[in-house]
Amino acid sequence: MDNTTYILAFIAVATAATFATRVIPFLFLSRHHEHPLLLHIGRYLPAAVMALLVVVFLIQSASWKAPAFGIDALLPCAVVIALHLWRRNALLSIVAGTAVYMVIQQAGLFTS
Repeated sequence: MDNTTYILAFIAVATAATFATRVIPFLFLSRHHEHPLLLHIGRYLPAAVMALLVVVFLIQSASWKAPAFGIDALLPCAVVIALHLWRRNALLSIVAGTAVYMVIQQAGLFTS
């Protein structure tokens, strides 16, 4: 098998697997959309995933050393929280927090 065939086969399998994982829940759970477990998951899972992402971000990206002691991660989090409480716009909050984080990282602020 040459490289082109291998790459095309890989793309086809990856596409089919991605599509299947998106469609299968709708096919199998369409008759149970009012089930209490699915309603519970739909209500609380998005917030739980976001909380997990924040924890992982704070653990992995912050430099928890003096003198900054994590300000490089805590400042963007504070911007996201403040903007979201003020404007109630998730996209604005995420974009602004990402921008603040990237400015801090690219400018080398708060590094020891």
